[in-house]
Amino acid sequence: METTDPLVYILEVALGIFRHRLMGNLFIFTKAKGLSVGQYGALLKILHKGGCGVSDIGNDLGVSNSAASQLLERLVQLKLITRSEDPDDRRFKQIVLTEKGLQILQEGSLANRNWLEDLARSMTIEEQEQVRSAIVILIEKTRQIEIKPN
Repeated sequence: METTDPLVYILEVALGIFRHRLMGNLFIFTKAKGLSVGQYGALLKILHKGGCGVSDIGNDLGVSNSAASQLLERLVQLKLITRSEDPDDRRFKQIVLTEKGLQILQEGSLANRNWLEDLARSMTIEEQEQVRSAIVILIEKTRQIEIKPN
């Protein structure tokens, strides 16, 4: 369904271009590191949640606990995460990032940051300020919408 609102249209175009470019960078990066996008996603989930369990990862990625466990085992083998007994409940495994895992995530962010820096350098100072001002407004409005209940 197409919109007739010119602002909504240009936001859809811009987000589509950004999504395509950022995901493309992610695919290239993960392949070069010998990871799947799912494994990289698991690393991100672990980073944002802190220590978590297999079922947390499975739920967040939309896969079974068995599939999540296999995915995580590969990350253990690559020394990107560690699994240990949860001190509060020995039946569960606590999953945390290693320094190497954190480094991989930082490198992944850098790949996208480099593209964003190239994009910013392609603009004049005036264009950069216009874009920055517009994005500040978008961020503020997004936060306002997130706060309001449906």
